Amino acid sequence: MDKHYEGLWAVITGASSGIGYELAKQFALHGFDILVAAEDAGIVEAAHSFSQYGTKVDYIQVDLRKAEEVERLHSRILQEGRALDAIAINAGVGVGGASFDKTDLKTEIDLIHLNVVSVVHLTKLVLKDMIEAGHGRILFTSSVAAFMPGPYEAVYSASKAFVQSFAEGIRAEAKDKGISITALQPGPTETNFFHRSGMDDTKVGDQEKDRAADVAEDGFEALMAGRDSIIAGSLKNRIQANIAKILPQKVAAKTHESMTKPNNPKDR
Repeated sequence: MDKHYEGLWAVITGASSGIGYELAKQFALHGFDILVAAEDAGIVEAAHSFSQYGTKVDYIQVDLRKAEEVERLHSRILQEGRALDAIAINAGVGVGGASFDKTDLKTEIDLIHLNVVSVVHLTKLVLKDMIEAGHGRILFTSSVAAFMPGPYEAVYSASKAFVQSFAEGIRAEAKDKGISITALQPGPTETNFFHRSGMDDTKVGDQEKDRAADVAEDGFEALMAGRDSIIAGSLKNRIQANIAKILPQKVAAKTHESMTKPNNPKDR
């Protein structure tokens, strides 16, 4: 896609690394001014790297697990003094690598706050602004994991099922209000996700994965085309996701388990 969108601006959360970083790069490459957000200090270096594309780049370091930080991000958006053209609500984490009885509850509650609660909170704020302005695009980072139960990453998979359903629901509500909503559904992607979520010792953690840049390009193009969703990355992702949609849940869970079950028996 070689179309440019000078004069428009976008916000990207979770933009210091991985898919979020590559999404921010896509927006900048296509002429958007951008505000990038992440909880870690790496967002400063990331913002600096996006500046090479000749657009206006600002950053904010926020921990979106906290409601007051979501509000702080929204306040920064309003300070821009112009309508928000697009937002990629991408920040999220995973927890896996062991059965639910062995994983840490606080870590999982934090996951729910980031992957679910902050998504609802931030969307509530920016969607109202977009409707008032009469236009806007929202990209949610969902996952192919949204289509099936997720043994050994049960809370993460459930959080993405929520995001997918949420995106589809509000898309139907907003379609006649000038708002386009797209769900990006990556498969296993070459980022730090599997290491951070404790899934190095799994089949999916060890397998070859899609490039984050390719996933982000698919997501950006789908957003700008007004698509409702995009299963990004390899053909294998699309095949597996479509099969998962028709499988009985018990069978789908077993299929997922074959990829996420830890090799070490003590973690099962």
